Amino acid sequence: MKKLFTPFQIKKCRLKNRIVMPPLASFLIEDDGSYSEKTIEHYRRRAAGGPGMVIMEAHGVSPEGIVSNHQARIYDDRFIEGLSKIAHVMKSEGAVPAIQIHHAGRQVPSRVINRKPFAPSPLPCPAIKGDVEPLTFDGIQAIVHAFGQAASRVVQAGFELIEIHGAHGYLINQFLSRFSNIREDEYGGNITGRTRFAREIVREVRKQVGDNFPISFKISAQEFVPKGLTTEESIEILKQLVEESIDIVQVSAGNDATPEWICQPMFMKQACLVDSAAKIKRALNIPVMVVGRINDPRMADVIIIEEKADLICMGRGLLADPELPMKAEQGRLDDIRKCIACNTCMQSIFRKGRIECLVNPRLGREKEMELLPTPSPKKVMVVGGGPAGLNVAWVAAKRGHDVSLFEREPSLGGQLVLGSISSYKNEILSLIGFQKKQIEKYGVKCHLNTDVTVDMIRVQDPDVVVLATGSIPIMPPVEGTDSPIILSIPQILNGIKKTIKNTVIIGGGATGCEIALHLSGQECHVTIVEMLPKIGTQIESMTRKVMLQRLRDCHVEILTEHRLRKVTDLSVILNDKQGKEITLTCDSVVIATGTSPNNKLFDQVKSLGPKVYQIGDCREARSAKEAIFEGFSIGIAI
Repeated sequence: MKKLFTPFQIKKCRLKNRIVMPPLASFLIEDDGSYSEKTIEHYRRRAAGGPGMVIMEAHGVSPEGIVSNHQARIYDDRFIEGLSKIAHVMKSEGAVPAIQIHHAGRQVPSRVINRKPFAPSPLPCPAIKGDVEPLTFDGIQAIVHAFGQAASRVVQAGFELIEIHGAHGYLINQFLSRFSNIREDEYGGNITGRTRFAREIVREVRKQVGDNFPISFKISAQEFVPKGLTTEESIEILKQLVEESIDIVQVSAGNDATPEWICQPMFMKQACLVDSAAKIKRALNIPVMVVGRINDPRMADVIIIEEKADLICMGRGLLADPELPMKAEQGRLDDIRKCIACNTCMQSIFRKGRIECLVNPRLGREKEMELLPTPSPKKVMVVGGGPAGLNVAWVAAKRGHDVSLFEREPSLGGQLVLGSISSYKNEILSLIGFQKKQIEKYGVKCHLNTDVTVDMIRVQDPDVVVLATGSIPIMPPVEGTDSPIILSIPQILNGIKKTIKNTVIIGGGATGCEIALHLSGQECHVTIVEMLPKIGTQIESMTRKVMLQRLRDCHVEILTEHRLRKVTDLSVILNDKQGKEITLTCDSVVIATGTSPNNKLFDQVKSLGPKVYQIGDCREARSAKEAIFEGFSIGIAI
């Protein structure tokens, strides 16, 4: 890689390479805003992995400016001590320690801050709703002052770059955009008015940090909403901010109405914001950082070579594999556990209040899930080469166990292989590739095309048996499930059946929606039948939003609150919620109503004597994230 691992200078700040970890909420902050050992370890691991700079997550500059009780804060001197520990740790690991400061504005529930959120105008947040309080002149000045005081604390804590968060629908972005700012005073109207708040903040921050301290500004160059920012308008805004002495800009996108552009799901192309960043770079005389689905070091290198950006932000990529920069520099590209843009990290924050990762089960648990050598090596037999089986196999082998893996199919990967066939899910192949690389690297003995029996286990005589045999489809208890027009999901995805033109999919969960999208892209008319009021309810929200739009664009018909009653050789017969009978003519039917554990071996193996584990779908039908986490957990427990 010609450019990615060359140094870069921003004023007195020298980065050893062009990779930056941008600010990402960790949800590893205590309720009082303090930092635990988990927080420190989280940032230490990312810094130790080799990026040139790590920008710590957004820190609220005032009590009413936080988005949740788990947000980092910098509005009081009591936070300096904890922050200085993290800055010191990041610097000691070779990364430039940086930090982002932020005010949420209207994008916070009133229950979190015990008051109405502040906003530039009486327009509520489109996502959160609820009343807001438009800021007065004095209120604006108080927040400008708060940004300045936060900047002073940044310097005291030992950070070497400060970033002002002017993106993603938060307060500064709210002032910048006509989508959220309808003021008619000096803080509204034209670009100069709407930029005044940001200009005053930059000016105040510069006053506090001095002329030689680098300041970054993060902007949503495009908001993708009516009256929202465009790249051209953002360039004019940034020109004014350059005059106020910002040193670098981080180019992002999206706001509170378009979060799918903030944390892009796998439907969106890789490096989706690079063209916008390139336009800004050509228009400004300061360096540009770019974010947006850049998870491949080779792609990052090309972006820099083509002078579309100066620095590459890899956020979720460094959650998935903190050692990504180091591995890339060493040429170990196959060893990188790439982010697949599943947005599990975001979903877990919103649904569980903690950050998790599908491909990296150790995220947020680095110390408690340490991979330590085993004091007593065992003979381990893993049955099943899906995500759970693969993970337990390589983790146990890395720790020093003698591991053999048996898979009845001719290739490894299990359901991940099928899941990667659709064009928009191809990146799952990188996860399969990573797992295979670890299996090879740590000496797991693989036996493909092998259907394991109890007698085989008896002959192998292992100390530990791990059953990861997956699941089998559930067929609904209705007449006609033996009809020839019923096709299995593997038949659909592998394309081994004749071309089909009219398909009914029974089940509107994640699998049903994905199959519908796959078929509709092949000139097939598709109808999804779901008995619940909505489809895709378990899908991560940003991914679901994009998926539903794609289904609409492909003219997929959706029938909610309908139940399957019967399948014939030419049709399906349904009942709506009133019990009315409906017949849909079709040439194929796909049943996507879930799976049940394939656990027939378990009871037989228990009596043989070895320690037996059931993991993944074999234990309970769940997602790939649970399977991988469970595989890792058992791998370190054996």
